[in-house]
Amino acid sequence: MLKKILNIIVAAICIVLCLVACRQKSGELPFAVDQTEITALSEGGGYNLVLASSQAWTAECDHPWISVSPANGPASAECVVRVDSTVSSTARQGLIRFHNRVTGDDIDVKVSQDGYGYDIHTSEDKINIKHFDYAEDRKFEVKVRANVPFDVVIPVTARKWLSCEIPEFNFDRGARPRELTLKFSWGVNSIPMERECEIELQPRGSWEGAKVCRFSVAQSAAPEITIGHDGDSLAIISLARSIVLTQEIPSGESMSNWDIVKMWEETDPGYTPEKKGRVRAVTFNMFSTTEGIPYEVQYLTEVEELRFFSNVNSFLYDMDPGEYICKLENLKKLTISAYGLSQLPEEFTNLRKLEWLDISSNNFASIPSVLTPENFPNLHALLINTCQRGYVLDLSNTVHKDLAGLKGPFPRRLLEWEKLDTLRLSVNYLEGEMPDMLDYEVKYTEEDCQTLNLPPALVGTPKVLPNAKYFAFNLNRLYGNLPDWVLYHPNLTSWGPYALCYPQEGRASNGTAAFFNNVPVNLDYYWDFYKGYKEHEDIYIGD
Repeated sequence: MLKKILNIIVAAICIVLCLVACRQKSGELPFAVDQTEITALSEGGGYNLVLASSQAWTAECDHPWISVSPANGPASAECVVRVDSTVSSTARQGLIRFHNRVTGDDIDVKVSQDGYGYDIHTSEDKINIKHFDYAEDRKFEVKVRANVPFDVVIPVTARKWLSCEIPEFNFDRGARPRELTLKFSWGVNSIPMERECEIELQPRGSWEGAKVCRFSVAQSAAPEITIGHDGDSLAIISLARSIVLTQEIPSGESMSNWDIVKMWEETDPGYTPEKKGRVRAVTFNMFSTTEGIPYEVQYLTEVEELRFFSNVNSFLYDMDPGEYICKLENLKKLTISAYGLSQLPEEFTNLRKLEWLDISSNNFASIPSVLTPENFPNLHALLINTCQRGYVLDLSNTVHKDLAGLKGPFPRRLLEWEKLDTLRLSVNYLEGEMPDMLDYEVKYTEEDCQTLNLPPALVGTPKVLPNAKYFAFNLNRLYGNLPDWVLYHPNLTSWGPYALCYPQEGRASNGTAAFFNNVPVNLDYYWDFYKGYKEHEDIYIGD
């Protein structure tokens, strides 16, 4: 009985196996793929591939830059072939092998990928910028995709108003392009005409196939300012805007009511009918700018006096006043104080009518070379004091490599500027001994003493700053003896010598204490010297 049951079970199993075998045979799929070649872009990506199979399978790739997902399965599947971006400029090939684990059949899929061509590319064909914006906003960026180093070539004619900051190139991924950001800075357009230039990104060195990339920058025109009353008001408002003047200008009122402006009046010396309604003097106090005086100043053609005073953080800057103020050939009195100047341009010599120049509290390291009697024949007052970026008492023990102040020996050439009646050099870093001027060719003569009613004892002594009613050189780092031309100068008492001349402070760079050895206790010697001379009776106090 048991044997009969076993025979029945075996027969049933055989029947089931036969049925299953027949079913499989009737639905069997050929082992195949829908494509045997894949051509990938240089930047790589994902590519779909359909595998037909009735048996289990696996996939293998011969290079790590190729992958398949899924990499195995029990039957047909839709696979994604992923190809990494290349790092090469040459083509490369790889292979994917699909293996049937039942039949042992293999199918190969070839993967080809082109290399990157050497290229510089930007999506910007043209960039438009305004004629004016505040300094911190006068910038724009350009995104560049490149796989070769390049130079940014700006036309020579545009380099005055356009510059570029180029980042460091880092092509650590070979020929794979990197995105770089070029940072451009631009200047104000001062003319009523649009300007445009073409920028070239030129491959640096020899790179096969690399081409020059070009784009243009166009800047809108400045508003036209006409010479005259209306032009003066527009110029002043624009100037105030450009330097970020803290004081608000009441532009809705008549310009004659503006606190910062003085208009020409018929009673003013030098008045002519052409000056009616024009600006004679302007004052700009307390502002914030990192640049020279804006271009609008050139339209104030009848101005005689200009004052720019107190720029925010002026000690940080190394500027010159710029070319535009140098066009005001009628200017007589100019103050550019605490602005951030460290130099004067050659064009400054155009201001030949200057009579008064105050460039104090700036960052000059020496007296500007353009300041000579020949360049400024009418100048009688020069103020260049307090040129210190920071206070240093002991010059011999400072860690500052550049004191950024008016330093060095006393500027003898200013002592030979005969026409100066005002010279202020206080609170600088001038050091050493005062020039004795004994070799100075200009001497007091008998005629001078007779004409000016001076003591005959002055005959043959140096005639230094004979017209100086005000001369200050205190709080520098001067030492040694006061020269006789100071101690016996005809105008010494008007200088306030015990406050504005004799006091010095600190130490010079050689370690010498800054003070004069022969400062007189009082002026008795001086009164005795000039006793009885009419011009000096005001300082004489009886016997």
